[in-house]
Amino acid sequence: MSSDYPTPDEVGIKIPKQLREDWFNQGFEHALKGHNLSCPVHLKRSFMEGYRAAKLYLRELRKRQGIVGFPIQGRCKWKVA
Repeated sequence: MSSDYPTPDEVGIKIPKQLREDWFNQGFEHALKGHNLSCPVHLKRSFMEGYRAAKLYLRELRKRQGIVGFPIQGRCKWKVA
């Protein structure tokens, strides 16, 4: 089952001229799929900017849909005497 993800142009995000469009689009799609930055190729500036733009887009989209973001979970250690 394949999914269709929007491109930055469809969402209204303009790609800065100093960034490579192909890397930016790959980073944008990578973030929309829910993947993490896990290899050295993901550290290229254009890829990271696309990744960041997608994460900000997803945050705004969830906010418009009324989805509440939960706080970060912490860990507790319990000791029994």
